[in-house]
Amino acid sequence: MPSTPIKILLVEDDELFRLGLHVRLQQETGLEIIAEAEDGETAIELINQESFNVVLLDVGLPGIGGIEACRQIKQQNPQLPVLVLTSHSQKSLIARLIEAGAQGYCLKGVAAEKLVLALRSVAAGASWWDETATKEIRSNFASDLDEPNSENISKLSNPLTQREQEILSLLAVGKTNQEIALTLYITPGTVRVHVHAILHKLGVGDRTQAVVVALQKRLIKSNSTVEEQ
Repeated sequence: MPSTPIKILLVEDDELFRLGLHVRLQQETGLEIIAEAEDGETAIELINQESFNVVLLDVGLPGIGGIEACRQIKQQNPQLPVLVLTSHSQKSLIARLIEAGAQGYCLKGVAAEKLVLALRSVAAGASWWDETATKEIRSNFASDLDEPNSENISKLSNPLTQREQEILSLLAVGKTNQEIALTLYITPGTVRVHVHAILHKLGVGDRTQAVVVALQKRLIKSNSTVEEQ
């Protein structure tokens, strides 16, 4: 049986660019653009009316702008992934996108195949940061370790989503993927996707390192536990 298509909200104020994206993405099996918006305010209204799997959001929007739109979308719909489109990848922008709750970003002009892969990845619960962003995330964590009292902690706020924090807290008390799945009422496969995203964001190779870094960064509490229902 065919799988359910990924429902996309496309938010882009450049009409020609938006049209080009629409035409290209609609050619992909399993992707469906079901609504479009030219600004963040309209996007938020549409999200309250329709059900989407992922938001493809231009950062340079009129009105409240892309970053604030992302922040409001994530506040109202924490589980709805947002993939940001941008023309540049400055370090300050990367930090602001992480703080706003974005799952990642793609540079405008990226190969269509990469954009499609990014959309599928964030829709599945993973994150999508390019090499520049990954280096920035890791360097901020590294500098925090070197200077625990520095202001770097506030520069890059907690990069983990609420769900990732819950899973990391359970890892910290020794839970297996199966136990985490049972506790959070999700599948073990979903747990694995989240664990992969956690390791990627923290720049570590295994769960033990992830827990150590998270405790050092105060991303989770040392006595953190999640109550089982």
